[in-house]
Amino acid sequence: MNRVLKLLLSAAVILIAAYLLPGVVVTGLVAALVTAIVIGLINAFLRPIILLLTLPINILSLGLLTFVINALLVLLASAVVPGFTVAGFWWALLFSLVVSILNAFINSFNEKPVVISPAQAQKK
Repeated sequence: MNRVLKLLLSAAVILIAAYLLPGVVVTGLVAALVTAIVIGLINAFLRPIILLLTLPINILSLGLLTFVINALLVLLASAVVPGFTVAGFWWALLFSLVVSILNAFINSFNEKPVVISPAQAQKK
């Protein structure tokens, strides 16, 4: 999928999540686009380092620490991006869950179907 389309879809998901959650405010489309870029950069560079450093605690908590880390990264994005505000930790946690669910729903349409030709079916 084209990067511009992914960015626009991420911004749309952020706008939808902000509409659904009263503790999250996005002032407009530009703020949503900047938020999508910042969250993407945070997830690409900062999140893997934090997950690696907290791996032992994350294993002990059976992965629940990942939700906390995601919420803290959303709070970091809200501190960096003007026009994107989150009221607190619990709203950031809900925001990250809603964005994850909406992204999974959108990405389910992006998967290419597996087509088995008759020749491949006969080999099995």
